[in-house]
Amino acid sequence: MSKSLVLAEKPSVGRDLARVLNCNKKGNGFFEGEKYVVTWALGHLVTLADPEAYGDKYAVWRLEDLPMLPKELKLVVIKQTAKQYSIVREQMRRKDVGEIIIATDAGREGELVARWIIEKAQIKKHIKRLWISSVTDKAIKEGFAKLRNGRDYENLYASAVARAEADWIVGINATRALTCKFNAQLSCGRVQTPTLAMVAQREEEIKNFKPREYYGINAIAKGIKLIWQDSKTKETRIFDKDRCDKLIASIQGKDGVVVEVNKTYKKSFSPHLYDLTELQRDGNRLFGFSAKETLSIMQSLYENHKLLTYPRTDSRYLSSDMVDTLAERVKACGVGAYSAAAAKVLRNTIKGNKNFADDSKVSDHHAIIPTEQKVYLSKLNDRERKIYDLVVKRFLAVLFPPFEYEETTIKAKIGEETFIAKGKTVINYGWKEVYNNSFDSDEEDDVKEDLKDQLLPSTEKGEKLNITSLVQTKGLTKPPAPFNEATLLSAMENPSKYMAGASKDLIKTIGETGGIGTVATRADIIDKLFNTFLLEKKGKDIYITSKGRQLLELVPEDLKSPALTAQWEQKLSSISKGILDKNIFLDSMRAYAKDIVNQIKNSEGKFKHDNMTRTKCPRCGKYMLEVNGKKGRMLICQDRECGYREGISRITNARCPNCHKKLELHGEGEGQIFICSCGYREKLSAFNERKKKENTNVSKKEVANYLKKQSKKKEEPINTALADALAKLKLK
Repeated sequence: MSKSLVLAEKPSVGRDLARVLNCNKKGNGFFEGEKYVVTWALGHLVTLADPEAYGDKYAVWRLEDLPMLPKELKLVVIKQTAKQYSIVREQMRRKDVGEIIIATDAGREGELVARWIIEKAQIKKHIKRLWISSVTDKAIKEGFAKLRNGRDYENLYASAVARAEADWIVGINATRALTCKFNAQLSCGRVQTPTLAMVAQREEEIKNFKPREYYGINAIAKGIKLIWQDSKTKETRIFDKDRCDKLIASIQGKDGVVVEVNKTYKKSFSPHLYDLTELQRDGNRLFGFSAKETLSIMQSLYENHKLLTYPRTDSRYLSSDMVDTLAERVKACGVGAYSAAAAKVLRNTIKGNKNFADDSKVSDHHAIIPTEQKVYLSKLNDRERKIYDLVVKRFLAVLFPPFEYEETTIKAKIGEETFIAKGKTVINYGWKEVYNNSFDSDEEDDVKEDLKDQLLPSTEKGEKLNITSLVQTKGLTKPPAPFNEATLLSAMENPSKYMAGASKDLIKTIGETGGIGTVATRADIIDKLFNTFLLEKKGKDIYITSKGRQLLELVPEDLKSPALTAQWEQKLSSISKGILDKNIFLDSMRAYAKDIVNQIKNSEGKFKHDNMTRTKCPRCGKYMLEVNGKKGRMLICQDRECGYREGISRITNARCPNCHKKLELHGEGEGQIFICSCGYREKLSAFNERKKKENTNVSKKEVANYLKKQSKKKEEPINTALADALAKLKLK
């Protein structure tokens, strides 16, 4: 009897599949049972070949050799994981294996991981597809009971190949052209360059912003704070002081009269369930996690703990057929602080509504929600608890009734001028009970300070008001805030503001395709911009570096706009639906790459290093550049072919005892010292002694783990082979 070869994306998922499928015989890189052989990739095992694979002349970067436009792009096995590729190929080629079941992540990139392995190994066997959104035992069993035909995913595979090859054709040609032309390590791409341009545009808006002084009028009567409002424009701010002075003079000493008391019943539903981008935003806003950190924590909760569903989703809804599974999920997560809310949900039958269950708004994957796996909160670390808490509360909140309240608006006249006051009476807290009747959101932060709700006394239309105070207020308009990771993710998801001159169709398309980048790639894009020193962080705020600003002056204009990505995504979507041929799209990309290279070759721009130090590179002797990495300051060699880099300092989680800012750790070994921007300095050995004396229950082991984590955060260790060897040492 022939067996089925199951290909997972990672070892942890492979082990879970093997256990559920009763594959108990362990081999080298695979498990085997009566019906199945389960093996796994390690992410991508196969990738597109580097330019050198197309001829020796491409081993050296020369402007005259560009553009590089191979007729067909080659696939190569990634050296670091070649051993596992050989194991997978060997299992696929077994004579007793009759079919391949692709069990990689259910999405465009997961499809590519598996198909490239199959193509490189030249396997011609029948393909089936496992398409599941969580890796619990129940989900795996249900998925294997309804495996899909691999042919149904040919177009998805074609769009994945088109995306990867287009990025290679445009990205490598543009990056090599820029680097050779200006003799600096410069890179660009259809997502990273528009993202960089958005940060630059925001900084320009802040720089050019001119604050305007505005005035308002507050009146107090019966303990009610009444705000002046323009009867025509409804604006509460006055930008002309003389006008404000005259208005106050015209009503000074006069009583008011209530002309309207409007009571309106209102309700608000819970915020939608989380997709990855929204979760990354809240992770950054509430806990300071980077987008990549949140994704990593989510991956652990999905893959290792099996408590949450697939993280890389762009949907905030569930499909209607999932409603019947929700009660089981509520029971699984309804422990500890969530037990009261869960019990309340389970009192009645859970019914779907359009606020969270909508088939038209679910594509490959539904929103992130808890699985049916029972949670043991003690097994989660602090960071995992925080992200799990966000997801569970949001999940329970959508199953609660809406927040209901009565909004009262009082409109009064003082002389000829209109004043208003607003108040709110809660009828039913509904979903806000999950958040202890309070909910911190960006929307609530945006409420105008002067029109915030207040507790209003009983007031009737026609009632006279004795004005006890009349005050002129003033303020300054504020510039837009610098981007942080949360707001930059929002801009990447909805970049229409940065598409000046683009057609309405393109703006609509980028809205429909979810912006620039994907939920799976945005964190890596932001990280790459930090690691190539095009962006830097000051506190939580993100700023463009001098290198980034110069790069934007040197790249072709259309590479800076999100419109290019919108056009690509439009076409990739058409390929995945079988409407557009992949080769037609790639031919247009080759023409585009040719045009970009010509523009760069003919550019008259110049690039200047303005961060040069007097420190010489120990390898090549050239002066080094000082850069701010994401985790600290570094020296890197100006010669891109040398590539030497070393850390100067790194930002730690240790806090200054004086000003409580994060301390920077300088130096190596015994001489390491913490330094704060306020001037505080402390040797690492003294820091450890101080921590011992303080009653903080920090053990030697925890300090060692802390330092180990900090060392891992260093950007690209100089001797990675040595670092890897040391990491595997087990000291007794």
